[in-house]
Amino acid sequence: MFKYIAPFALFAVLTYLPEVTGLSQAVAYPVKTILVGALIIILWKTFRPEIRPFWDWTAVAAGVAVFLLWIGLDGLYPQLGTPKGFDPYTLSETDFETYILIAFRMAGAVLVVPVMEEIFWRSFALRVLIDSDFKKIPLGQYSFFSFIAVSIAFGFVHHQWLPGIIAGMIYAGVLYRTGNLFSPIISHAVTNLLLGLYVLWSQEWFYW
Repeated sequence: MFKYIAPFALFAVLTYLPEVTGLSQAVAYPVKTILVGALIIILWKTFRPEIRPFWDWTAVAAGVAVFLLWIGLDGLYPQLGTPKGFDPYTLSETDFETYILIAFRMAGAVLVVPVMEEIFWRSFALRVLIDSDFKKIPLGQYSFFSFIAVSIAFGFVHHQWLPGIIAGMIYAGVLYRTGNLFSPIISHAVTNLLLGLYVLWSQEWFYW
């Protein structure tokens, strides 16, 4: 159980590093990305049987749909708190530093966060709410209670809670379809990639 929680827990703890230590986001986010990514690699043997790479167009389409909902619903519902955003231009002093921060932010959002969150939410949480001995539950087994509870919880850890809940439902649906954690990871990565590109284009940093 610990191995499924550890990357998510480490990410959560490191998210508050700037507030606790006064460390700049320009340092804190790259550190968080590197440490969480390294932990996933260290624990990879545990997760590898559940993540079987294959090309899934449905997962890609689901990721695009979540992105469109995330942007399209903005302003139509009350958000949780005020997102601080991540503006690499105000966090850096030179163009080179800006590009490095953008690279880390994109790498974290596309390569680290989808793996870390899908391991926690769709592999661990969806199953542990069915049975505390979650490993005996087949990956992608449907339960109405776990589906609703995890989707709502997933939504409420985001400022944009409404599209977050819908995203949780869509990513779970993708997993139910294939029984392969690779599918929601792809969906999540596509969403984050498109959102990152949109943020860089629009400079609406609150999405980050």
